[in-house]
Amino acid sequence: MALVVVMGGSYYGYQQLADDGCTGSIRLTVAATGEVAPAIDQVAQRWVQEGANVDGTCVAVSVSDVNSSTMAAAVAGEHQVTLAGLGKAPESVKVPDVWVADSSAWLLRLKSEAPGFVPSDNKPIAQSPVVLAMPKPVAEQMGWPNKKMSWAQLLKLMQTSTTLQPGIANPTLDSVGLAGLLAIGQAAGAGEKAQAAKVTAMNALAGSASALRDDLLERFPRSNDPNDIGNSLSAAPVSEANVVAYNAAKPPVPLVALYLEPNPMPLDYPYAVMPEVDLQKQKAAAGLRTQLASATFKNALGAAGLRSPDGSFGAGFARPLGAPDASPPASNTVGGGSGDNGGTAAAGLDASALSQVIGSWNAITQPGRVLAVFDVSGSMNTKVPTADNQSRAAVTRKAAAAGLAMFGEKWAVGVWLFSTEMVGKRPWKQIVPISPLTTSRPVLQESISQIVPKEDGNTGLYDTVLDAYKEVKRTWQPGRVNSVILFTDGKNENDDGIKLPKLLSELKRLNDAKKPVRLVIIGIGDQVSETELQTIVKATPAGGVFVTKDPAKMSAIFVEAIGRRTGASSG
Repeated sequence: MALVVVMGGSYYGYQQLADDGCTGSIRLTVAATGEVAPAIDQVAQRWVQEGANVDGTCVAVSVSDVNSSTMAAAVAGEHQVTLAGLGKAPESVKVPDVWVADSSAWLLRLKSEAPGFVPSDNKPIAQSPVVLAMPKPVAEQMGWPNKKMSWAQLLKLMQTSTTLQPGIANPTLDSVGLAGLLAIGQAAGAGEKAQAAKVTAMNALAGSASALRDDLLERFPRSNDPNDIGNSLSAAPVSEANVVAYNAAKPPVPLVALYLEPNPMPLDYPYAVMPEVDLQKQKAAAGLRTQLASATFKNALGAAGLRSPDGSFGAGFARPLGAPDASPPASNTVGGGSGDNGGTAAAGLDASALSQVIGSWNAITQPGRVLAVFDVSGSMNTKVPTADNQSRAAVTRKAAAAGLAMFGEKWAVGVWLFSTEMVGKRPWKQIVPISPLTTSRPVLQESISQIVPKEDGNTGLYDTVLDAYKEVKRTWQPGRVNSVILFTDGKNENDDGIKLPKLLSELKRLNDAKKPVRLVIIGIGDQVSETELQTIVKATPAGGVFVTKDPAKMSAIFVEAIGRRTGASSG
């Protein structure tokens, strides 16, 4: 992921300003995703040359072209967190004063992991709708341009067609891939059949996913040969700007942009002023922001294949065939004017929804090892009104079955049950050791039926957490996420067990940066002590606490836990 610095005219403009009477220098650094960086730089250098200043102090602007996932990793590293699927950014990538990512989804994901990350402004400066790209001959076979397609129809085709070859860019690294996956998931709806459809679709996409969108575009057919068209990528979510750029090269087989309904979350290019920026730089950033609302910038966007935030476009925009005159306005707000610190993406999406999709994708595509530990204390017999008065245990069995069906063959899973006095004085018992799903899926599926409450059983939480953590560390394997995921509806009630200080000191002693174990605790119902659970998890290097007062929401919380590196409460 290369870092390309666009510096045209910065220092020349500063020298001109010095001659015109402004003094000193405020150097504003801007990092922007590749397709919008040149347009920002063009307007910024014109502003500098025309006398950009803050209270008489000269302003110089440097604009860097940085891939959004690379900068997201750098910002996460500065806040000592990581985003699922990203890893670390190169040391050469520095956090700027202003960051223009391709999507507000990055800001939502960062804010969910790092509460201290509170950038200002965050309003869109451009947009590009997410479309389904198809080679023109394939689109014509589907009835284009006379027929319109929906995401639900695409989902059905993915399940029934023997010729459609769909692709996607890795949604943990790519905003368009994430938006496309969200749209497919929403088209599937809710319920057990919908979950099965989502898993089928994700498995199909995972088999042909590309790490980067540029790699994805290279897989479309390069000739009119029917065999080439038949063996190449035939459909993939990309941005409208990608289609414009692709067709500008006049390929033998042009791409058609299908605007599927409902409209997915667009790329919206939020203008995020970083939290650490001083007052003078904030004023300089506000000055540049004003310039980016000009007709000059709108035309520069149009030439780059991008629309203005309101969905209209400027001069030079090469509109794809069938493209609307105006797309819906980009209205994402992330800790900005809405006053909502959590932020809400387009179509009512939030960080929780993003994490659930990413968690589902990771469960299917990433190799991992997890020891799933289930509370079977007597309180798990409590009825859940929102789940047709099924018991908490029954709801947990349902969530466990859905989770197991979602895990791909690269995973290894084990099952423990805990209460008190499960094996002598020991509060837990092993049902299935951590085993590869390739060989042990039937046994694991059968084990779920044993999640049955123990009458009058209490909650031996502390001893179980410690022993489960030790077991995963003892059997730790490189190249995988090694995790304990524990489900409980209560707090520690075990007179024969260890106390909290002992648990915390042992967890800290067991910490090993070379062999990290992720501890995730999912609290069920209103009797858990979130403070107690947070205290436990904070003694480990990675993990989180997720609490849902409504046990019927446990399946969603489970995939969210996989999609986030840290924890968050949920209603």
